[in-house]
Amino acid sequence: MAVFKVFYQENLTDRIIREDTHTKYFEAESETEVRRILSDSGYNIELVEELSDAHLNYEKENNSQFKVENL
Repeated sequence: MAVFKVFYQENLTDRIIREDTHTKYFEAESETEVRRILSDSGYNIELVEELSDAHLNYEKENNSQFKVENL
């Protein structure tokens, strides 16, 4: 399993504007699995990024709101 960082807008109708982008973290087997499961979420997904070990450690240490959600 890997951890993926998902960049998204709250609504499918929202235009992608960097300042309005939210992030969530999910544990999954692949980017495809993340996108498939979130397809009914109503989110306008901008990017799904698999985190390397170094990036994951950085997020844990520097993001006070870091939390991995289960799909």
